[in-house]
Amino acid sequence: MSEAWLSAEEISSHLGVTKDTVYLWIAEKHLPAHRVGRLWKFQASEVDAWVRSGRAGDDGGAA
Repeated sequence: MSEAWLSAEEISSHLGVTKDTVYLWIAEKHLPAHRVGRLWKFQASEVDAWVRSGRAGDDGGAA
């Protein structure tokens, strides 16, 4: 059985952050997300791997 797609609200709850942070991470930190029409959809396994890779905490080289 395939993994369910999660909404921005569901993934923000999963990560314990606000939806605004999720949208910021999509734009600035390349959070794995898929656009379906106007909506963003996520797979928890992709997002969890992204967090484990350390990219969530990467400041992008800002000093």
